[in-house]
Amino acid sequence: MEVVWTITLTLALILALICTWRVVNWLWLRPKRLERLLREQGLQGNPYRIFFGDSNDLLRMRKEALSKPMNLCDDIVPRVASYDQHSVNKHGKNSFVWFGPTPRVILLDPEKIKDVFNKINDFPKPKSNPLVKLLAGGVSAHEGEKWSKHRRIINPAFNLEKLKNMLPLFFKSCNDMVSEWEGMLSSDGSCEIDAWPFLQNMASDVIARSAFGSSYEEGRRIFQLLREQAELLMKVLLRIQIPGWRFLPTKTHRRMKEIHRDIEASLKDMINKREKALKAGEATKNDLLGILLESNHKEIEEHGNNKNVGMNLEEVIEECKLFYFAGQETTSVLLVWTMVLLSRYPDWQTRAREEVLQVFGNKKPDFDGLSRLKIVTMILYEVLRLYSPVLGTTRAVKKDIKLGNLTLPAGVHVFLPTTLIHHDCELWGEDANQFNPERFSEGVSKATNGRVTFFPFGWGPRICIGQNFSLLEAKMALSMILQNFSFELSPAYTHAPIMVLTLHPQYGAHIILRKVN
Repeated sequence: MEVVWTITLTLALILALICTWRVVNWLWLRPKRLERLLREQGLQGNPYRIFFGDSNDLLRMRKEALSKPMNLCDDIVPRVASYDQHSVNKHGKNSFVWFGPTPRVILLDPEKIKDVFNKINDFPKPKSNPLVKLLAGGVSAHEGEKWSKHRRIINPAFNLEKLKNMLPLFFKSCNDMVSEWEGMLSSDGSCEIDAWPFLQNMASDVIARSAFGSSYEEGRRIFQLLREQAELLMKVLLRIQIPGWRFLPTKTHRRMKEIHRDIEASLKDMINKREKALKAGEATKNDLLGILLESNHKEIEEHGNNKNVGMNLEEVIEECKLFYFAGQETTSVLLVWTMVLLSRYPDWQTRAREEVLQVFGNKKPDFDGLSRLKIVTMILYEVLRLYSPVLGTTRAVKKDIKLGNLTLPAGVHVFLPTTLIHHDCELWGEDANQFNPERFSEGVSKATNGRVTFFPFGWGPRICIGQNFSLLEAKMALSMILQNFSFELSPAYTHAPIMVLTLHPQYGAHIILRKVN
């Protein structure tokens, strides 16, 4: 008996020592080793502070930046990317910041950024908080063969011919919004609105119709749940990340899981109905879900029906959630900042309206005409530059790797700061923080001098698969708004961009509309 107790105690002690070693290594030894290796490369940053790193400073600086609105003419970087800018100003362009025990190297060199975007196997996406998957996962979260398979299956849903067929759905949602605005006009042909919720609803209607067709009303309900999920997730991500905290049944965590179950059940029901129809030989519906399921069936038929071929039900659900969240967020954010900037620069609003009326008159916008809108395209690119939907992109370093003149050790992250790059005067000139669509008059390549300095949708092999969908929808919506209204900022407008997973107007977008005769 004593021998058994001795063995048990010995094993328990060994296990305790192993666990202690792992914790000490994770919290102190490994971060200090990575810090030393980064400093040897000439990179500078704050000394590592156990467990928290720079997180407390980051949260404090963010809270301070968001506590007050900003002037319309001010650069948005100090407000939305305050800590990254602070780090670069304090430590120089070769700097790193600490996210807990993980150092994150900020990359500002276009050549290094290009390499990271291109070498997707050397620089995979880091593991995210598992709660993020409750909002959206899908192809954006996958790596390696799984990413390649999903991208291949999804691609047909976003080719130009399919997008052309979706234009009537874009028109219907945009027309509903325009009609609603017309119904709000007073006797003098004007009204004041907060354009932000209207643009959010319009973009979600587009996704609901183009993703699920006849199940449009159920699609709208799913979107409302996803919007709530995004708000809850942002609250979680802005807290200090304590290991195991996500498993605690807090009120927020319970609500997130409840929303997740509700969305999954609704999507599962829709997908099962479509699968049955497809197997019964019914014609595929020309919406994203129908195209996706058809493409998935072809993949399975061509490569055999085993567990590694095609997508299973859960994977199709994840792609549907991604359609929803990414599609709605990107377009609504692009449109709201476009309306704000065209309100500030009425000369560009006039030029855009003249182009739209020259191409379409008062007729329904069509694909060929939307493709010819040069001034509108220049404006949208400049809005994406100044008000990029996302702050930046993070990639992991899984093995020691050479990147330009740096040798990055396994375990660090690299950050490609979209907002900082888009506002860099050395890359874009002294007017980098000014609205000047003319810089895109000869296209993106000319504006960037062929460098990777403009990447609102990412870049390289993993560039956003839905960028053409989003831009086409934005052109349709903006064309119809310009055909029917002129607009200016209301005195009630408060300029306060805030990053809520994407770049939102914190207090809305209060605009005065006037009917164009």
